Amino acid sequence: MSVSAVTCTAPVNIAVIKYWGKRDNDLILPINSSLSVTLHQDQLKTTTTAAASRDFTEDRLWLNGEEADVGHPRLQVCLREVRRLARKRRGSSTEDTAALSLSYKVHIATENNFPTAAGLASSAAGYACLVSTLARLYGVEGELSEVARRGSGSACRSMLGGFVQWQRGERPDGRDSIAQQVAPETHWPELRVLVLVVSGEKKQVGSTAGMQTSVDTSPLLKHRAEVVVPERLALMVRHIRERDFEGFGQLTMQDSNQFHATCLDTFPPIFYLNDISRHIIALVHRFNAHHGCTKAAYTFDAGPNAVIFMLADTVAEFMEVVRRSFPPTTNGDQFVRGLPVSSASLPEELLTAVVAEPVPGAVQYILHTKPGPGPQFLDDPSQHLLGADGLPCRTA
Repeated sequence: MSVSAVTCTAPVNIAVIKYWGKRDNDLILPINSSLSVTLHQDQLKTTTTAAASRDFTEDRLWLNGEEADVGHPRLQVCLREVRRLARKRRGSSTEDTAALSLSYKVHIATENNFPTAAGLASSAAGYACLVSTLARLYGVEGELSEVARRGSGSACRSMLGGFVQWQRGERPDGRDSIAQQVAPETHWPELRVLVLVVSGEKKQVGSTAGMQTSVDTSPLLKHRAEVVVPERLALMVRHIRERDFEGFGQLTMQDSNQFHATCLDTFPPIFYLNDISRHIIALVHRFNAHHGCTKAAYTFDAGPNAVIFMLADTVAEFMEVVRRSFPPTTNGDQFVRGLPVSSASLPEELLTAVVAEPVPGAVQYILHTKPGPGPQFLDDPSQHLLGADGLPCRTA
């Protein structure tokens, strides 16, 4: 059996100026532009292998080892778009006679190294990975964020590393609703990110349904999209370019709060934050007040998990504050994952001012990471998720 296979990894991104609401559900066009930070794939990534062969009888899909529905409409759109671009490219070139036949069926296997659908942007990494992998398989190059957007809006931002803006665009066909890099991941080497995993559970109201209800019922969302975001976006770009953490941190928190306010303004209201999320928000404000400046900044997507930005020299102290506030009940060693964290002893006045009544076990674990690059290709065949027969490899 002759099988052509490509494997790619893609990152999660965290929006600091939030996307919430579509003006076109089919093309996934947003009501406002957004801006995100791409997280490093050493800590959070999706890996996808796509394989094609004349011997495959149907398209098939495996998610985290389990066979899944390959007929999912958004997946089909991405597959169709990549094949369309491949056909177009071949129509205009003569040299590529050995190219993969577009009539071959594909097998796709994809895995996340983090919980799916727990508010950790799994669909963004997933579709960015899918589109990158298929494009390489079919020899398609060029602007692919537009294709990834058709899978999941925020996936277009995971097609690039560092700091990324998703342009709202003006055209009804969505051709100008694409992702652009504001600065590469190397631009702000001291920036660090802590993900406080409060819950790995699937959320009660999915983002797609939630944002549609918000668009239909929230006057605040309309004001946000038309008036607030354009101004904030320009400011955020400036803070990032100037590496101004005070400005970046404050605006990140304000925008997260406004996003959750629009969820509350939706009718019936949507609650993505829980009591622990609110404890974390209060903790960050006490921590910053104690220091007299913004040293840590939270943001929450459509789920209760907190993402907290800070500079490298704050990590050890803040981590100790979190450990004291939410003492781990079991997985002692596994409470902190990702990049190493040095230990810190907290001065008594900080403890008194910042650490309130501890809530044991409230935070499941903390992931320490930093900004990272866009999708990466794995050229070593041993890293493929599909074997030579086009079926999932049984990994130990």
